[in-house]
Amino acid sequence: MNPTKMPSIPRALALTAIAGVLGLAGCATKAPPYDYTAYRQHMPASILVLPPTSQSPDINASSSLWSHATMPLAESGYYVIPVALVAETLRENGIQTPAEAQALAPQKLQSIFGADAGLYIDVTQFGTQFLVLNSVTSVAANARLVDLKTGTLLWTGSARAQDGGSNSQGSLAVMLVTAVLKQITNTATDMGHRVAGVTSSTLLQAGQPRGLLWGARAVGQGKDAAQP
Repeated sequence: MNPTKMPSIPRALALTAIAGVLGLAGCATKAPPYDYTAYRQHMPASILVLPPTSQSPDINASSSLWSHATMPLAESGYYVIPVALVAETLRENGIQTPAEAQALAPQKLQSIFGADAGLYIDVTQFGTQFLVLNSVTSVAANARLVDLKTGTLLWTGSARAQDGGSNSQGSLAVMLVTAVLKQITNTATDMGHRVAGVTSSTLLQAGQPRGLLWGARAVGQGKDAAQP
């Protein structure tokens, strides 16, 4: 796994995924204002992204989301502990699975990595599904940000993206074949990893309603809807 080598996200995919994203907590005009009191009191400068747990049977789900998490956090003004360093350090300490890593006490993680906050991600959906006359690749995840010195919950959020589009009109046989071919193509080209990039950006990029606050290194700090 090379967390610094990210595949580019095609414009068409990004535009489609944006349409399919279920905002960080729903529509901003309907959701109540997010309470950032604890977040501001324990404003982190550095973040440790723990290996994500996954509810998906796809073995690539955890590593895919993990590899995409660093960029949007760094762009949001936070120093992020390199994923490769985190993976190696956990292995050296006998931690073999994401569940084991996330079960460690926050204070223990702080003593090992020296980060201010830990980001815990759970992948709830990952991969391509055959839906009768269409094939859709979806990635969804939940996340929570925790102060590692005190164990205080600072923020929670969720996001979902997909590449799904309707098939061309035609006979039932043609549409079925098209859907099957699309599923095969999406699996072969690792479309899930690309969609995971969109999900990660939606989930972890500051400046969105009910999203993360801008970090101290961000040029646009304080100018987003989430941090008035």
